[in-house]
Amino acid sequence: MQKIKKIVDLTHNLTNGTVVYPGDPEPNITVATTLEKEGYNLSRVIVGTQSGSHVDAPYHFRNEGSTIDKMDLKLFMGNAVVINVNYKKANEMVTLEEVLPYEEKINKCDIVLFRFDWYKKIGTEEFFDHPFLSGEVGEFLLEKGIMTVATDCINLDSTGGTEFPLHDMYAQGEGIIAENLAHFDEIDFEDPFVIFLPLKLIGVDGSPVRAVAVQFE
Repeated sequence: MQKIKKIVDLTHNLTNGTVVYPGDPEPNITVATTLEKEGYNLSRVIVGTQSGSHVDAPYHFRNEGSTIDKMDLKLFMGNAVVINVNYKKANEMVTLEEVLPYEEKINKCDIVLFRFDWYKKIGTEEFFDHPFLSGEVGEFLLEKGIMTVATDCINLDSTGGTEFPLHDMYAQGEGIIAENLAHFDEIDFEDPFVIFLPLKLIGVDGSPVRAVAVQFE
């Protein structure tokens, strides 16, 4: 039996001030009942399916795609490799040449995490001018059987445009995209086991998650 040695929380706080993709619903978390008045504390939580750290189901970009409740739970957890591209600047694209040195590790893993450290820019204007992946990288990962890809930026594609090639190809391939994660730089151990389980929301395009990276003894 394996014991847990370390857990790294990869999740942004989800509050009324959480930054969302432009045009998405703003979180609204309020008090519904109190211990003093009703005898118990209870909150009302209104969020979009893409609020905070979240996962996208194929339905997000394809009407024929699977909704979040129809996805195999295996896609939301697995052995991961962290690709460090934190040298990338605003609006720069990650090329296939930058990913190929990780090919051997990619062949042995289930999930690929792209570390930009961009989560540290949350609250700044530059936050939405994040780096993104090239279409070649997405095609390469899918050919390798990587059905789940994650980023610590708010979007795997470029934000502000009208084309979303990574989302389109992962929707077509019935894969999962995890976005707006954080603290990839704190994964200081090899072969992390990552988990980002969605809520069991029926018939929708995605879900907020509590994402973690686990090190086993």
